Amino acid sequence: MSAAQPTTTPASDGHGEAHAHGFAHTATVKVLTRTFIALMILTLLTVGATRIDLGGNYNLALAMAIAVVKATLVVLFFMHLRYDRLFHSVIIVGGLLFAALFIGFALMDSGQYQDTVLWDIRNPPPAPIGPPPIR
Repeated sequence: MSAAQPTTTPASDGHGEAHAHGFAHTATVKVLTRTFIALMILTLLTVGATRIDLGGNYNLALAMAIAVVKATLVVLFFMHLRYDRLFHSVIIVGGLLFAALFIGFALMDSGQYQDTVLWDIRNPPPAPIGPPPIR
């Protein structure tokens, strides 16, 4: 004789909410494969971009642009945000905008103290105030 399996209803499964437990947003193998190929191409593009000297901060800007595209692909397809509710997209985009704003303000402030950064430890710049350095 087999023992009867206890049945649970969605409202009594410990969550208190009625919802099904299944794969709600399964991406097809075709979509995942294409996303993977795009990520590999972008990775090769990033490696190739290191071989080119664009001068100034343009190399960093190019690398960051490629990284943003790669992160967007991961979030949209591997984390299934493309198939999720709009609320979750708003939360992700809001968090990213806040982080960009925070980093942007920090970078705007970095010009204020560049002359006091010790680029050459053997030849420090003179202190703006205070006693002279001990030699």
